Amino acid sequence: MPRCLRILSGSARNWGTEMVQMTMIEAIRDAMDVAMGRDNRVVVFGQDVGYFGGVFRCTVGLQQKYGKTRCFDTPISEQGIVGAAIGMASYGIKPIAEIQFADYVYPAYDQIVSEAARMRYRSAGDATCPIVLRMPTGGGIYGGITHSQSPEALFTHIPGLKVVIPSNPQDAKGLLLQAVDEADPVIFLEPKRIYNGPFDGHHDRPVKPWKAHPLSEVDPGHYTTPFGKAAIRREGSEVTVLAYGTMVHVCEAAAEESGVDVELIDLRTLLPLDLETIVGSVRKTGRCVIVHEATLTSGFGAELAALVQAECFYHLEAPLERVCGWDTPYPYVHEWSYFPGPARIAAALTKVMEA
Repeated sequence: MPRCLRILSGSARNWGTEMVQMTMIEAIRDAMDVAMGRDNRVVVFGQDVGYFGGVFRCTVGLQQKYGKTRCFDTPISEQGIVGAAIGMASYGIKPIAEIQFADYVYPAYDQIVSEAARMRYRSAGDATCPIVLRMPTGGGIYGGITHSQSPEALFTHIPGLKVVIPSNPQDAKGLLLQAVDEADPVIFLEPKRIYNGPFDGHHDRPVKPWKAHPLSEVDPGHYTTPFGKAAIRREGSEVTVLAYGTMVHVCEAAAEESGVDVELIDLRTLLPLDLETIVGSVRKTGRCVIVHEATLTSGFGAELAALVQAECFYHLEAPLERVCGWDTPYPYVHEWSYFPGPARIAAALTKVMEA
């Protein structure tokens, strides 16, 4: 039996508390399997999600296990996918809808902003919109201009949405199960560069995304990872680094290469944001570097910088630094120069220390 179907068979969860080795793809698939097994209101759908199992294979075996009424394909219409999800949620169904790439979400943006995000507010709390919108995000897989964007700031600007970006399989599963339990819409962004496992973050050049990587340990049962709680991935005393998704791994490599005593915070959820952990760390270190793959101008790092400046002004020993993508359309040829690598991040760490 293929590994993906063996995980879906349920045998893994008979092992009790023993952890199981999974990639992020497998952890996301297992989260949907657990959610569908626990609640028959949960449905999964999107382009090529049912029969084929998704372009990244995140839904392989779900239709086989739960049938075509609970895991099914849709037309190529992002507006229709999200609109249908909103309608289902209004009638008590709990949809997990996949947008094949985050780059494709723009036709559905009006449905997300004008309908899903405002459902609770426009009804004075009488109606909610418990939908989960899964989207592969970011670059690193040679996807080019229409398959590599990081649009998280477009969603963090909208009241009523929750925005999640995991950096590892254990968090991906727990955060996705938490998203299913939420009463309001969740934008669940999945960094596809780390779909198949941890990569060597020391590289400033391409590493084949399909190459085998070490797997991560994931709890095979039901558990949730709470929103609004960041994780300190590395404790340090000299500089606080704020990152999420793929950049957490790159920042870890940069910290090792720079020799700076970095405290690395993995935000995990952008909305709600764990401001308490951020402020506590920056007040301790006195310095802050913010890293994300999306473009610099009006990126989520600008909001982080404003919050740190407001809350930690009298504790700062140096100006804040942001290390981000270029302010250009996503460049296919220069992809690995576009997003921050260890060298650019290490240079920022050195700069704030010298200041």
